[in-house]
Amino acid sequence: MSLRLQDWHPRGERLWLALATPALAGCFLNPTLPWRSALFEHVVVIDVTQSMNVQDQQIDGATVSRLALAKHALQHSLQDLPCGSKLGWAIFTEYRSYLLFTPVEVCANRAELRASLAGIDGRMAWSGNSEVAKGVHSGITVAKALPGVPSLVFITDGHEAPPLNARHRPKFDDKVGEVAGLIVGVGDLKPTPIPKTDPMGRPLGFWNADEVQQVDPRSQGRGASVGAEKMVEDGSEPAAVGLGATPGSEHLSALRETYLKLLAGEQGFGYHRLREVEAFSAAWRDKSLARPVTVQGDARLLLAGLAFVLLLMPCALALWRRSFTAARR
Repeated sequence: MSLRLQDWHPRGERLWLALATPALAGCFLNPTLPWRSALFEHVVVIDVTQSMNVQDQQIDGATVSRLALAKHALQHSLQDLPCGSKLGWAIFTEYRSYLLFTPVEVCANRAELRASLAGIDGRMAWSGNSEVAKGVHSGITVAKALPGVPSLVFITDGHEAPPLNARHRPKFDDKVGEVAGLIVGVGDLKPTPIPKTDPMGRPLGFWNADEVQQVDPRSQGRGASVGAEKMVEDGSEPAAVGLGATPGSEHLSALRETYLKLLAGEQGFGYHRLREVEAFSAAWRDKSLARPVTVQGDARLLLAGLAFVLLLMPCALALWRRSFTAARR
């Protein structure tokens, strides 16, 4: 089917052109339109204690440490957060979470976020202890003190050092729902020796059983008033039932998944086991962590599309008239 000159109507064509002109002109004014969007604001706490140096993870077939896998997943998931979202780094060691910087917008600061993340390693730890429950509580306290109360993403293998006693777990006054959060477990379920390093991060072999506290301090009792007598509460047990403690094997480390799920449930957090980047990216973009906000979106594409449709209308109408006439004949 071909178009003839008489199929075109100059007056109508000028009308469509006149309608398309303001739409095209509007593109140069950088117009915006408000719409609802799901954004995220996270404080990501990364466990940098020595058990995170255990090499029981894989990246592209190569064996890497738990910390390396965590950083790899964060690096590659940054690009999946929508512009307008905010992200800040923190580290956990000893019994507290330490904020490195407050959350910043991800698209404008992506290079800085990646560079600062690359610099996080085990040399930043200032103690050999790893009191994970206190670290989660400390992270919640950090998040509550920030404007807007960002959500908490806590990445750890859950290895408490010294081990906990089920009767003497730390208790906190955190209220469920004050801070949204996600605990991310990283590590293999098979116990593996923990690497030992000097303050500069140079390897010194592995920790031996006699170098690591194997039983929680409370179960060993406290000094009494007479000689070397010990006082131990009735019913106290060296092993922390459900907390992952392994008396006699605390120099080996495995992912304490049951314990992390317990902590997550108590705080109303989600739990995710880190295996693949794509799954982690989806987990920290879960709707439970999202914040529906009104944002000003770029309307230029919408106006340009409208102008394009208006410019095509004369041709489209001519085709329609031609088809309609042929059908009637």
